[in-house]
Amino acid sequence: MKNIEESVLKGKIILVVDDDPDILAIVAELLDMAIIHKAADFNTAHEYLFSYTYDFVILDIMGVNGFALLRESVCRGFPTLMLTAHALTPEALKQSMKLGAISFLPKDQIGDLKTYLEEAVKGEKQIWRRIYGKLISYFDTHFGSDWKEKDNFFRDFEEELWKDKPSL
Repeated sequence: MKNIEESVLKGKIILVVDDDPDILAIVAELLDMAIIHKAADFNTAHEYLFSYTYDFVILDIMGVNGFALLRESVCRGFPTLMLTAHALTPEALKQSMKLGAISFLPKDQIGDLKTYLEEAVKGEKQIWRRIYGKLISYFDTHFGSDWKEKDNFFRDFEEELWKDKPSL
């Protein structure tokens, strides 16, 4: 008999905001151990952000004014992950990081969502360290290997990110 470890997300309250009902359903299914609040538009999400306390907020960017919601979510102290397809650009990644998102996940990698959130709950101090490596490969494939060199923000971010990592 296999001992299945219970997810650390069990009972966590998570707000998911996306204008695509299929994405809302997929996230609710992936995170079925948590309590999921769903919002399909900015106004509903805004109301939820100021009416409840969340363990996590998951935001789309396009269609729901995700960056404005990210500002509000971070101001309320909610760890927020950006989940996007149409706004999958280096500029959107940069904006998400600057505004305080804990993670940025392309929708075609939505299957990794539970893992990202579990790592955050378990106290993964450098979640960007783990995620950024995956994003670099993903963005290299989609935008060419020179996408980081076009913006000093990413060079500076990498220097800061890796400066305290012990060398092997």
